[in-house]
Amino acid sequence: MDTRKIKKLIELVKETGIGELEVKSGDDSVRINCQVNMMPTFTQFTAPPTATPTLAAPAVDVAAPTTATSAPKKHAHVEGHSMKSPMVGTVYLSAAPGSAPFVSVGQKVQVGDTLCIIEAMKMFNKIEADKSGVISARLVENEQPVEYDQPLFIIETE
Repeated sequence: MDTRKIKKLIELVKETGIGELEVKSGDDSVRINCQVNMMPTFTQFTAPPTATPTLAAPAVDVAAPTTATSAPKKHAHVEGHSMKSPMVGTVYLSAAPGSAPFVSVGQKVQVGDTLCIIEAMKMFNKIEADKSGVISARLVENEQPVEYDQPLFIIETE
């Protein structure tokens, strides 16, 4: 396979943000793997299934449903751009367990700033702001499963 074609494939992988590409043409085959260096730290997120039962236990508590029902009410009253999930997966609000979240309520963000990460099929996808403004509401919790088109953040545009 021609090196110019390989260079074009590498550029394609970098531009699209896909993690891996394999191309076979006759007897020739090329596999390009562009994974983020931080990937091993993210694999730690798959290990704590014990966090799910811990989160499930307060849901039985009387205080947890009150908090859960108040979040949608806040969402109904908050004006602004709704940043929605582009995929089904598990949302992570920080790069590693115990580290500071990418963004917090009241923080100013620009287009392209990382808001969170969504893991889908062992691939970690950065979710970036598509509008500039101030984060006025966070509608998800760390390690929460999310659906396609589910609102994640509300951004008050300027």
